[in-house]
Amino acid sequence: MILQLLFVLVAIIVGARLGGIGLGVMGGLGLAVLTFVFGLQPTAPPIDVMLMIAAVIAAASCMQAAGGLDYMVHLAEKLLRSHPSRVTLLSPLVTYTFTFLAGTGHVAYSVLPVIAEVARESKIRPERPLGIAVIASQQAITASPISAATVALLGLLSGFDITLFDILIITVPATLIGVLVGAFCSLRVGKELMSDPEYLRRVEEGMIEVAKPYENVAYFKGDRKAVLSLCIFLLATLLIVLFGSIPSLRPAFEVDGVMKSLDMPLAIEIIMLSAAALILLFTGINGMKAAQDSVFSAGMQAVIALFGIAWMGDTFIKGNLEQLTDSIQGIVLQMPWLFCLALFVMSILLYSQAATVRAIMPLGIALGLSPYLLIALFPAVNGYFFIPNYPTVVAAINFDRTGTTGIGKYLLNHSFMMPGLVATGVALVIGVLISNVLY
Repeated sequence: MILQLLFVLVAIIVGARLGGIGLGVMGGLGLAVLTFVFGLQPTAPPIDVMLMIAAVIAAASCMQAAGGLDYMVHLAEKLLRSHPSRVTLLSPLVTYTFTFLAGTGHVAYSVLPVIAEVARESKIRPERPLGIAVIASQQAITASPISAATVALLGLLSGFDITLFDILIITVPATLIGVLVGAFCSLRVGKELMSDPEYLRRVEEGMIEVAKPYENVAYFKGDRKAVLSLCIFLLATLLIVLFGSIPSLRPAFEVDGVMKSLDMPLAIEIIMLSAAALILLFTGINGMKAAQDSVFSAGMQAVIALFGIAWMGDTFIKGNLEQLTDSIQGIVLQMPWLFCLALFVMSILLYSQAATVRAIMPLGIALGLSPYLLIALFPAVNGYFFIPNYPTVVAAINFDRTGTTGIGKYLLNHSFMMPGLVATGVALVIGVLISNVLY
């Protein structure tokens, strides 16, 4: 088992370094080793999760192609420029909302340069809002009803009569409170901008100019296509929340003499594919354009990652389930925080909340942990800020022209460590408290 685990970890580490679809295809290679070398029987690939993610990607990419995402960005810019002195508190709420609605943290790219410039113009150290804004975009993944991670968790817990509402009622307040606490802790990070030596050096050398206050807050009026695409996408998201929270709203069918409601994976796939179709039909956008934008590219990378990594992880866990449960069940049941730590560490390696859920959560179920405790520990999969090479982290560093956002001398003392640890830690504590009170 130890040798098998070694091959699994090597596949994960090498795949993460390859980037893009590298994580998924290395998962396939690891699966090949487990199957053909160690003789483990492959489990079924996570088809339902992959199809749900693909459907959400289709709708989100169509919205982006129609200008709906740009419209959201301009609304956010108007809000931030209207209250520049509160940019550190408002920025994480903006990126959290974007991710919550779109189901992917990659939408934060579009608003990060706005945050950096608004902070610089207001003479606020950009590191403060940028650091917590990036973390908020990650935390919201575990609160979004249409994110790949939430969909994966819902699928795994379906056997416990867990609804989408059961997940959201814990994760939404937990992550939101965590982000707000992280934002307040960021208010005094580092020196003030006008006293920062790196910023002053760049100004002196002419690399950047001292920013002037932005006086004209222009109102952006999205065209009909942009507004309509955004409305259709939001309506689809609302329907998913309603159907997931109230099973009686879903159509029921007779199966072996018993009436069963439409499964949520199928409901999500139907609703999101329909939303994508309606956006294309009513806005006149070419479907090829939707497939060429950034949301589609990032989303399909997530699908391939899940395909390989989750399949490999499932096969390893099922093939060694008895040994794993016998060796760690007692200690994990006594100290559940150890399982939380496993989720956090694996998310650092996998760079994907959804892949972490699919790879590790089945072990928590097999160990007999309460499904509500697993939901409370769900935010622990937001650990990929720990090593500062995730795309949104790198983007935030590059967007900050003042040089205040960066990676320290010792690699781990970077601008995202404190807000990330605070937001994640608080979310876990609040999540456990909520689950204990409600369930």
